[in-house]
Amino acid sequence: MNYLRKVWTIVWKDLLTELRSREMIASMLVFALLVLFIFNFAFELRVEQVTAVAPGVLWVTFIFAGMLGLSRAFVMEKDQGCWDGLLLSPVDRSVLYFGKMLSNVLFMLIVEAIALPAFVVLFNLPFPPLLPVVVFLSTIGFAAVGTLFSAMTVHVRAREVLLPVLLFPVVVPVIIAAVKLTAGLLDGLPLGEMGHWLRLLVAFDIIFLAVACMTFDYVVEE
Repeated sequence: MNYLRKVWTIVWKDLLTELRSREMIASMLVFALLVLFIFNFAFELRVEQVTAVAPGVLWVTFIFAGMLGLSRAFVMEKDQGCWDGLLLSPVDRSVLYFGKMLSNVLFMLIVEAIALPAFVVLFNLPFPPLLPVVVFLSTIGFAAVGTLFSAMTVHVRAREVLLPVLLFPVVVPVIIAAVKLTAGLLDGLPLGEMGHWLRLLVAFDIIFLAVACMTFDYVVEE
C-alpha cells in the first residue's frame, strides 16, 4: 500500500503541474482535433469508403498526439533541476517509472476521451461499446514503452527526433493490433474473430511493463 501511495504522489505531482501550465494536454488535444478535421475534409473529397481508412486515421492521430506528451514527460523535471532530486529520493526507481507512466496514460486518455467522440461524429461512424477498452489497452502499451524511451533520451539534444525513431519500431505490434481491433469493431465483427489481436495487445502490455520496470533503473543511470 505504501508503494502505491508513492506512485500516486508522482502522478498527483504531474497532474498539479499540468493543471497550472496546461501545456501538454492542450497541445495534444489541439493537435488531435486538427488532424481529425484535416483527414475528414480530405477523405470527404477523395475517398468513397471512409470506414476502410478510419481506423488508421484514428490511431495515427492518437499515436502522434501521444508523442507530443511523451517528448515532454521528463523534460520539465530536467529543465527545472528536479530530476536529480527524484533520482536521489529514497524510493525504488520503479516507483518513478510507474508514476510517470501512469501520468502519461492519464494525459493520453483525457485527450482520447475528447477526440474519440469527435472522430465518431466527423466520420459518421458507429460507436462500438468495446472501442474504449481497445483504446485503453493500446494506450497502456504505448505509454509503457514510450515512458522508458523518453527517460532514455531526456539528456539527448535531438530527443524530439530520436524518441520516435526508437519508439515506433517497438510499438508496431500495438499499432497493428489496435488498428485491426478498431476495424473489426467498426465492421461489427464478433469478438471471437479478433481474439488473437486482443491477446497480442494484452501480452504486449504485460511483457513490456515488466521489461520496462526491470530496466528503468539502468536507463536513468548516467
